[in-house]
Amino acid sequence: MDNNYTVLARKYRSQDFDSLIGQDVLVKTLTTAINTGRIAHAYIFTGIRGTGKTSTARILAKALNCTASDGPTSKPCGVCENCRAIAAGQHIDVMEIDAASHTGVENMREILDASQYRPTNGRYKVYIIDEVHMLSISAFNALLKTLEEPPAHVIFILATTEIRKVPVTILSRCQRFDLARVPVETLKKHFAWIATQENVELSDAANELLARAADGSVRDGLSLLDQAIAQTGGHVDEDAVMNMLKRADRGVVVDLMQTLLSGNVATALAKVDEIYNNGTDLSMLLTDMMDWTHWATRMHPILRTGDSQSCPYTAEQRERIKEIDKHVSLNSLSRIWQVMVAAVPEMQAATNQKQCFDMLVIRLMHIADMPSVPEMMKQQEGNRPTPKVDATAPEKPKTITINSATDLANALQDAREMILYSYFSKNIEISEIANNKISYFDRGDDADFQSRLATWLNTKTGATWMLNKIEESPHSQTVVEQNIAEIEADPMVADAMSLFQGAEIVGSTK
Repeated sequence: MDNNYTVLARKYRSQDFDSLIGQDVLVKTLTTAINTGRIAHAYIFTGIRGTGKTSTARILAKALNCTASDGPTSKPCGVCENCRAIAAGQHIDVMEIDAASHTGVENMREILDASQYRPTNGRYKVYIIDEVHMLSISAFNALLKTLEEPPAHVIFILATTEIRKVPVTILSRCQRFDLARVPVETLKKHFAWIATQENVELSDAANELLARAADGSVRDGLSLLDQAIAQTGGHVDEDAVMNMLKRADRGVVVDLMQTLLSGNVATALAKVDEIYNNGTDLSMLLTDMMDWTHWATRMHPILRTGDSQSCPYTAEQRERIKEIDKHVSLNSLSRIWQVMVAAVPEMQAATNQKQCFDMLVIRLMHIADMPSVPEMMKQQEGNRPTPKVDATAPEKPKTITINSATDLANALQDAREMILYSYFSKNIEISEIANNKISYFDRGDDADFQSRLATWLNTKTGATWMLNKIEESPHSQTVVEQNIAEIEADPMVADAMSLFQGAEIVGSTK
């Protein structure tokens, strides 16, 4: 047994900028900065695990301290004493600090005190602080001043997966680089090359499964590849990887989703039982179903986006998805997606995942059968009785009857003629009103009132009205005065007013 075996993630760790995969923008920026001498005093690398943050920090430390050239170089040799010591993590001037275990301000003060001394073997003292977001607030505060104006021989390189937890005062003092997830195709080429170097048979289907399971992380993918090689003895195929990941074949997922959308509950639950008995992880199955729903939505003919080059399904499976899409609405796929997303924490918290998954399947099938909101509204409209209309019957004109000042005031108020109503109820004394004739006295003497009221009456009643303005008051009450008189006549109001000397009613809402 070889006791010196090195796992693939360490053995094939990037040692220079050329071997750093999936980070083209980062590589171009750093190499240009080194070649032009524009080296910053502090850098911060952020991104998900396994994208090359610490590897990039080490490569940068090599580039600054490589002795194969007279100064910093973007192509460190990798064989000089400094390069080999940095790669092994043993260089006296390149210190890697794990912030998770050195969180206190005392640890930071020790680092800052040591930074004042010049480097022993290299050009620069390089401090690589990994998972820097784990530092305490006091440690961050202690780092601030030195980070902004460090000695000329000191370079700080910070790395974190949680950039939002790093204080903005720290970020403003560093050049920030966001390391992207490595694309699936890039990972596949990398894994295929490693398999060749290791004399391992790696099928294309297995390679794609590993690359997608890595989720953009090179280290995660290499760990999975290492495990698959150990499990199969060097002949890695699709079945072996699926068994290792506890995933169902994509064809099985397509069959299951087609059954779910068909509405056959018994058949769907039987398929779930079969998949579960084959050892598939139900959480991974839910992930695969969400993946199917996502691609089925993107490939739906309504969206007219066509096939995606990154779609993980085979040509035959894509054709089946297109056929299913012809019978499934976009609204149904959207509702299915929402139910699946809500089921993820349920599955994680469930004590019996199988029972939880069975209930999810039943829920999905009923959701798929539900009509959309517009369809339900149309159904409701269709269920309402339609009133019968006699087309031969003449339409009755809508008329109003006015026999008193109160009738006229109420009619004006109902018609929302508030300006006309307000003036009429406060200023007009009706002397006589009968047979479409009105005699009145106008306290306000508005010249336009007569024509405006006559026009309104003729329109609303369908008759011609004659309005006669008299010059002397008949000493009758206006509508407002009539309302106040009625209120004052109420015994309860009279008792209330008797309690307050000089009280009067100034208006009413009647």
